[in-house]
Amino acid sequence: MARIEYLKQQIARAEQLAKAILDRQTAERLQAFAAECRTESSVLTLKTAA
Repeated sequence: MARIEYLKQQIARAEQLAKAILDRQTAERLQAFAAECRTESSVLTLKTAA
């Protein structure tokens, strides 16, 4: 469960930085990272529910 909470924090931080940063490439990388974290969080949530 701690990993899921960590991923949620990383998602929030990455999305917040992506909105605040002016460099488009970095913002896109942060958004991609948030998407990866979201995917991993979904997989872990499904595993713990099963």
